Amino acid sequence: MAKSFTIQDFFKTFPDDDACLDHLMKLRFGESLDCPKCGKHGRFTKITKQPAYQCAWCGHHIHPMVGTPFEKSRTPLQKWFYAMYLFTVTRSGVSAKELQRQLGVTYKTAWRMGHEIRKYMGKVDGDSGLSGHIEVDETFVGGKERKRRKKGVYTPMHGRPGKDSNKTVVFGMVERNGDIITRIVPDATHKSLIPHIEKHVEKGSDISSDQWKAYKILGKKGYNHESVNHSIKEWVRGDNHTNTLEGFWSHFKNSVRGTHKSISRRHMMNYLHEFEFRFNLRKDVSGSMFDRLIQAF
Repeated sequence: MAKSFTIQDFFKTFPDDDACLDHLMKLRFGESLDCPKCGKHGRFTKITKQPAYQCAWCGHHIHPMVGTPFEKSRTPLQKWFYAMYLFTVTRSGVSAKELQRQLGVTYKTAWRMGHEIRKYMGKVDGDSGLSGHIEVDETFVGGKERKRRKKGVYTPMHGRPGKDSNKTVVFGMVERNGDIITRIVPDATHKSLIPHIEKHVEKGSDISSDQWKAYKILGKKGYNHESVNHSIKEWVRGDNHTNTLEGFWSHFKNSVRGTHKSISRRHMMNYLHEFEFRFNLRKDVSGSMFDRLIQAF
């Protein structure tokens, strides 16, 4: 499926539920397969008025939607496909209100579909190991950040959001020209951040960060650690910077404010998975982002 897959292309390719079911069958089982019952190889043909296919030799049935969220859903398969299409072509996310308007479903149904799609985006993306040159950074999402006064200027209280019940601390690691991994953490202390780095980043990797004290221990953990001093407006020093991750945070926060207004801590990881999915598949020259999402279902 080409990256320039437009809305017109979508409805031409998937004009009805049967076309969507055919595509699902091919993605899950292939153009032809060995029959699980008789063992003979061949194509399975669509059964009239049933969401199933049968073996040409013995009549054994295969139901492509069984074992997927589509199986027990009363929402037409084409609407599910179109919702997933919207999630793969947008840069700023899709709100439940937008799904409700475009699909003609209830808000409750649209909200449920959106969260189900985000959950499976996380399954496609996974958590691959990071190596090479890695940027690490933490950020606060939602609510009002606690601040302190220092020389007439308000500055963030790093690692101490405990009294802000509506403040969520998010930690990120991104490989230069590679994938990103994000996590919701209880605070920005080294006890909350370093274990994630040790789990996902290969020892001996180069790590760039700001000068937050939690990262100072990285050198003793087997990493080549350098930092830039944002407090003196030092954003880049040689190859060391956190600009990739800062750009991701900025895009995520702006999209949340513009598309969703706000999101709760309870569901925030699903939204992070959604943005990770698009970021990590940004170089997918085959344009299979849409198909990979369907296969995850």
